[in-house]
Amino acid sequence: MAFLPINKADLLARGWDACDFVLVTGDAYVDHPSFGTAVISRVLEDAGFRVCILSQPRNDGDYRRFGTPRLGFLINSGNIDSMVAHYTAAKKRRSDDAYTPGGRAGARPDRALTVYANAVRRLFPNAFIAVGGLEASLRRFAHYDYWSDTVMPSVLLDCKADLLMYGMGEKHVVEIARRLAAGETKSEICDVLGTCVFSDTCPAGDSVIVLPSFEEVSDPSRAGKRAYADACRVQQAEHDSVRAKVLVQAHGNRFLVQNAPMPPLSTEEMDRVYALPYERTYHPSYEAQGGVPGIEEVQFSIIHNRGCYGACNFCSLAFHQGRTVTCRSHRSVLDEAKKITEMPSFKGYIHDVGGPTANFRAPSCRAQKKRGVCPDKKCLAPTPCRALEVDHSDYLALLRKLRALPKVKKVFIRSGVRFDYLMLDKNPAFFRELVAHHVSGQLKVAPEHCSERVLSYMGKPNITVYENFKRRFEKETERIGKKQFLVPYLMSSHPGSRVEDAIALAEFLKKEKMHPQQVQDFYPTPGTVSTCMFYTGLDPFTMQSVYVPKTPEEKAEQRALLQYFKRENRALVKAALKRGEREDLIGTHRGALIPPDAEPKSPAHRHPKAQAVPTKKKNSAARAAAKQKAKRQKKG
Repeated sequence: MAFLPINKADLLARGWDACDFVLVTGDAYVDHPSFGTAVISRVLEDAGFRVCILSQPRNDGDYRRFGTPRLGFLINSGNIDSMVAHYTAAKKRRSDDAYTPGGRAGARPDRALTVYANAVRRLFPNAFIAVGGLEASLRRFAHYDYWSDTVMPSVLLDCKADLLMYGMGEKHVVEIARRLAAGETKSEICDVLGTCVFSDTCPAGDSVIVLPSFEEVSDPSRAGKRAYADACRVQQAEHDSVRAKVLVQAHGNRFLVQNAPMPPLSTEEMDRVYALPYERTYHPSYEAQGGVPGIEEVQFSIIHNRGCYGACNFCSLAFHQGRTVTCRSHRSVLDEAKKITEMPSFKGYIHDVGGPTANFRAPSCRAQKKRGVCPDKKCLAPTPCRALEVDHSDYLALLRKLRALPKVKKVFIRSGVRFDYLMLDKNPAFFRELVAHHVSGQLKVAPEHCSERVLSYMGKPNITVYENFKRRFEKETERIGKKQFLVPYLMSSHPGSRVEDAIALAEFLKKEKMHPQQVQDFYPTPGTVSTCMFYTGLDPFTMQSVYVPKTPEEKAEQRALLQYFKRENRALVKAALKRGEREDLIGTHRGALIPPDAEPKSPAHRHPKAQAVPTKKKNSAARAAAKQKAKRQKKG
C-alpha cells in the first residue's frame, strides 16, 4: 500500500473508485526522489490528490487500466530524453536501458512523450493532458533534432496536449491540480508560471518578446539559421524567474506562449518535498525481472541542491533547472541520511551528497536574488565574475555532520565538483577535507578540453585552472599518504574543435600521462547552446561563425585522438595527424603519439627455396654439417 497504485486492484485496495490523475511515464516506477515521477506523484499526494502510476504503457488496454481520471493525465518520457536513452552520439541503438526492469532496451518508444500523449488523446479525447519532464522542458520551443537532422516544432504541438510544464514541476503541478479541482476549464488554465500553451492570438505588450517563428527557424538557409541562433539566445537569456518576460513563437497560424519561469523552491519548500514518504526503491513487481538498474547509483545518494550557474554551453541543466542555486537545510539532509542508514542493504557508505554541481550551496552573488542572473554573461567562464561569492563553509559543515552520524563509515562526493570555483576559495579547509574524506578512490572533474578556442565555445575556464587544481590535488593526496586519482571528463568534436585542437588535446594527455578509458563525443541534445552552434554554425551570443566537425570520419578521428594509445585507433590517429599536417608526431621519439608502421623484415640473402625449408629440416642440416666439420678437424 505504500507505493502508489500501478493497477486497478491497487486502486480498489485503497478504497478509491477512481483517481484524480494518471501519471504516465517512460521509466519503470521507482519511488525515489532522484526520479521525477516519484517527486511529482508524492507532491500531489501530499496536496490531497489521488495519483496512479502508468509505467511504460504498450497498448490501449494499458492506457485504459484506471478508467478515466477525474482531473486528467500527466505525461513524461522518463528521467532523460527518450532519444538519448535509445541512441548513442553516433546514432547507434543502445543495447540496454537503466530505467527499465532488467535493464532491457526497447520498453519505451522513440519520442515517447509524443507517442504517449497522442495515445491518451485518441482514447480520452476530452481529457486534460499536461506534459512535463526533461523531454518536454528542453523541446518546448522549435528545436533542432539531431536524430532526424531537422528543426522540429514545439513538442507541445506534436503531443496535442493542453499544457506543457518546463523546469522542476512541483509548484506548477499543484497549482494546476487545484485549479482543475476548483472547476476551471482547460482554456482558463493558461497563465501558470513555468508552463507553455498554444493560443490562437498573439499576446502583446512590454512584457512580451516575440521570437522568430517556427517557419523562420526551420528554414535551412543562412537566414533561417541566423533566426534560429537569435531565438536560442533570447530563450537562454529569458530563463530567469526574477526578470524574464513572456516568450511567443508562431507555429503557422497558432502561437506558442511561454509564461515566465516558476520561481525555484525555497529551502523550506525543498525540505518538504524531500521529506515525503518515498520507498527509496523500485516497485516490488519488478523484482522477478531483475530490478531496475537505475536505482543502483542513487539509492544511497542525497541531492542537496538544484540549479547551476556554471551554465556550460553543452549542458541542458541551466535551461531546465535554471542558473539560480537553491539548497536544502542541514536538518533535511541529515534526516534523509538517517533514513538511508536504517535501510537493510546500507553498508555504511553514502555514495554522494551532490546535485547538478556538488559544491554550490547558494546563488553566485547577492544581486542574483534581487535582479536575477545576468542575461549577457556567465558567473565563472571564461573568467570568474568579480561579484562572485566563493564560500564552501556551509557545505563543509554539512559534510562534517554527515560523517559524524552513527552507522556512516564514509561520505563520498561523486557528482561533479566545479574545480574552478573550488580553486577560488582562499580557505583551504574544504579542499583538504575533500581529498582526505570524500574521494572514493577517484574524483570526477570536467576540464573537457585543453584548447582555449574550444573551451571558450564550451563556456569552460582555461586549461591552466585544471592544471593548477591537478597539481594541488596530487600534492594533497601525497601529503596524506593516500592513493587516489582524478577522473577527467573529456569531449571530442565539440563545435569549434578543428583537427589541430584535437591533436593538441592528445599531446596534452600524453604530457600529463593521462590514458582516459572513456571519452565522450559531443552529443547535440535539444535545448543547449552548443546544439545551436552545431546546427547553425553560429555562436548565438556573438553571431560569429563557428567551425563544426560533422562528418563521421572527422568525428571518429577526433575521438580516436583522445585514446591515441590504443592499438586499434592507430589508423584513425594517423589519418588525423596527416590531415592536421602533424606527421612529426608519428615515430619512436618521446613526443610521438603513435609509432611508425611496422617495416617488413628484410629477407635473409638466401635462395628462395632455402627460405622455405621447414625449421626441423634446417636444424637437421645444420647439425649434420657441424658433425662433418668436427670429423675433418679430428682427422687433421
